[in-house]
Amino acid sequence: MSRDTPDEYRLRPKVKLYFVADHIRSGHNIGALFRIADAFCFSGVHLCGYHFDPSNPEIQKTALGAQHTVPWQHWPNTSACLDWLKSQGVELIGIEQTNQSVPLQELPVDKAKSYALVLGNEVRGISDEVLMLMDSFAVIPQFGTKHSINVSVVAGIAGWEFIRKMHLQFDPKSIM
Repeated sequence: MSRDTPDEYRLRPKVKLYFVADHIRSGHNIGALFRIADAFCFSGVHLCGYHFDPSNPEIQKTALGAQHTVPWQHWPNTSACLDWLKSQGVELIGIEQTNQSVPLQELPVDKAKSYALVLGNEVRGISDEVLMLMDSFAVIPQFGTKHSINVSVVAGIAGWEFIRKMHLQFDPKSIM
């Protein structure tokens, strides 16, 4: 497979999608967000609350260098991040189990819009304060006895579903 160099990748137009990590505490999960964002050519990752420097060994182990190619920003406060994203015209989608959540596969996606997929803490989910700022919610239907999936797996499923709904070709040059 022919792959871009990191410099070529940085210059490539990006999909108008972001991950927002609301107090995700695992460096392995943060590393996976970078790797998924790189794989699908997301515009960036916003790390809110807990701060992991991308040089952290846990992030490096999972990200495999994606922390150097995906634009990212740390925000001490998730609400400030979301307010800024909204001011940029980004629609906020909480990937969370709520009374207002629609199954991910039924969530309408407009490829002309920009979206942020907000992912919550591994134990508590998206904080109550942050839930109030969402434009909508999506949930991944689950049928077993457990009612949660690891946040990095959720990111991969939700990221792919948004890419699929935006009708992107597998040719990365067709992104924009």
